[in-house]
Amino acid sequence: MLELLKTRRSIRKYKATKIEKEKVDLLMKAALLSPSSRSIRPWEFVIVTDEELIGNLAKSKEHGSLFLKEAPLAIVILGDETKSDVWIEDASIASIIIQLAAESIGLGSCWIQIRERRHNKDVTSEEFVRRVLNIPKNLRVEAIIAIGYPDEKKSFYDEKSLLHEKVYVNQYK
Repeated sequence: MLELLKTRRSIRKYKATKIEKEKVDLLMKAALLSPSSRSIRPWEFVIVTDEELIGNLAKSKEHGSLFLKEAPLAIVILGDETKSDVWIEDASIASIIIQLAAESIGLGSCWIQIRERRHNKDVTSEEFVRRVLNIPKNLRVEAIIAIGYPDEKKSFYDEKSLLHEKVYVNQYK
């Protein structure tokens, strides 16, 4: 597990290669196995493979989402706030589980924050994504995970760079 955490990096450049159905299915199984508070499972997921839809989703934020247009797969992470007061945490856990699963099968990924972001001065990113994908009002949009075969290399995390000074034992000091 530590090796997986060391090698997983945010990948924003992808090869044009489509992702095999078996790998998409594996990512969804991993998402559906994600832990959630009291096993309520308030999360839902939209798998997007359509290039035009992905291109539209790439415009969901004022900054930081355009790279999505190059990804062959986007997974939109939703949460039902009427089912759980910790839907954000549960959706976030599912998001990282998807990213770790992607890394484990040779795919790159990158989180795109949607909740509390803006498409433009008049429309939130959440509203924009909701319109593009016809998402019902009872579901909130937490994030989009861009996924594809990496077309960039990034160095692994080095254990020497870990911020051990942020770890305390028994008391904060």
